[in-house]
Amino acid sequence: MTEPKITIAPDTASELASGEPELMAEVAVKKTAKPRRGRPPKAARGTQDTRAELIRSGLEQLTENGFASSGIDQILKKVGVPKGSFYYYFPSKEAFGQAVIENYATYFAYNLDKHLLDDSNPPLARIGQFVESAKAGMDKYAFKRGCLVGNLGQEVDLLPDSFRQQLIDIFLDWQHRLSICLEAAKAQGEIAKNANCELLAEQFWVGWEGAVSRAKLVQSTQPLQNYLEFFIAGLTR
Repeated sequence: MTEPKITIAPDTASELASGEPELMAEVAVKKTAKPRRGRPPKAARGTQDTRAELIRSGLEQLTENGFASSGIDQILKKVGVPKGSFYYYFPSKEAFGQAVIENYATYFAYNLDKHLLDDSNPPLARIGQFVESAKAGMDKYAFKRGCLVGNLGQEVDLLPDSFRQQLIDIFLDWQHRLSICLEAAKAQGEIAKNANCELLAEQFWVGWEGAVSRAKLVQSTQPLQNYLEFFIAGLTR
């Protein structure tokens, strides 16, 4: 069964603009409900609301513990959904993981655009704004949560095969969004005219995941700041 697409509902888009990580799961599921295997839930709450709550709980678990170590039982218990009802909302754990990843990617792309497309600031300053947002998010959650996509990339050999291409596509999307900002920096004379913005954007995300991992390890945002300064210095030499 093909997993329905997850999109930002109009009433949640403005909330996502605040950049709060916990709002990732406020991305609503727009789909036509179809009968699924599994025990129907006894609760009267809507299917879409419960599905969104499961995704929210999954985001917390996967961001902190990874996919392989995150059991469905703990996610269901937090939401108050019986184990037998899980397959009413998702056809498999793999489909659930795909939905969680897509939800995170949608939020992250929205947050990137919020900062990188902010033409009230110079292009390179926009990258700094994004980093400040990331620093605030890591500090808020006491460095227990990092980048879901980066975390899953590190355990990709333990994941379902479908996750690999999904993660690659997300990184390529982030790379493209950053390259647009870097092209603007080139046009405004902030970086060299011959700069390869796609390659620079790729290098940023490769290094960024390492900086996020180090920040979790030392429980400090300083690695993120250090990486930003290192990256910007390399652009302007």
